Amino acid sequence: MKVIIPGGTGQVGTILDRALTAEGHDVVVLTRSPRGGRQVYWDGSTLGDWAGEIDGSDVVINLAGRSVSCRYTAENLEAMMSSRVESARVVGDAIAQATRPPRVWLQMSTATIYAHRFDAANDERDGRIGGDEDGVPGYWAYSVEIAQNWEAAQERAATPHTRKVALRSAMVMSPDRGGVFDVLSRLARLGLGGPVAGGGQYVSWIHDHDFVRAIRYLIDRDDLGGAVNLAAPGPLPQREFMRELRSAWRVPVGLPATTWMAEIGAFALRSDTELLLKSRRVVPGRLADAGFTFDYPHWRTAATDLTLRRRRGRG
Repeated sequence: MKVIIPGGTGQVGTILDRALTAEGHDVVVLTRSPRGGRQVYWDGSTLGDWAGEIDGSDVVINLAGRSVSCRYTAENLEAMMSSRVESARVVGDAIAQATRPPRVWLQMSTATIYAHRFDAANDERDGRIGGDEDGVPGYWAYSVEIAQNWEAAQERAATPHTRKVALRSAMVMSPDRGGVFDVLSRLARLGLGGPVAGGGQYVSWIHDHDFVRAIRYLIDRDDLGGAVNLAAPGPLPQREFMRELRSAWRVPVGLPATTWMAEIGAFALRSDTELLLKSRRVVPGRLADAGFTFDYPHWRTAATDLTLRRRRGRG
């Protein structure tokens, strides 16, 4: 296949590029800073010569969007919104004008679209969309609005010959440096990986191996379109999540943190406490109904594999 990955230079794009290229597929990454022959310049908002790569391709996997690992200032939130909506819009424009459009367009979205909740898991059918929860910071609603507008930009695109899937992805865990697993592992190994604000908030995640498998599955399944949750079927409270991660690294103790301590830590890391405190209890309803099975459904075995690969220096 010829696979086009707009915004494919980040952690998730690197995982997919590496896996699909290893299988012999022709992978082209669209990026603002191209390096090498299989990376092509685009600005993420206007049509250009890059659109010729989409014409005649088989699959588009759009991952473009400003990183959420930042302080949630008004300026950064606006950049998150515009970069996602504009990139989805212009990818849709490129597909619409293609003489030979791709057969499937996988558009990144986020599990953050669902409500902060503890009582039940969110799947695609019965899950509660967030934005109006009580007792949470008001700006959390903007993250949900970003996700909704992101998906709406794909839905509005006039691409009748291209199947569209919105990937409501949880955190993708891989041993690559700079990814979320790397950051959490560093905290755990320093003895700082204890419960945050009690640790009752749920963490949803997906092992990088299963993420790639799910992407392949969605490419092949012509009957699956619309929103699909990419998350392991075993979300768990943050205190248990970090306990299992510490166990995998053989670290016996993790210091707990209060909400205000988490705020100080997030400020130091130039991140935001929403990433730590929002309860993302998400399960893969549609994938399960379609017959997809996870090789790593439980965090304990996933964390063991990831730490082993990290020790061996393998991505």
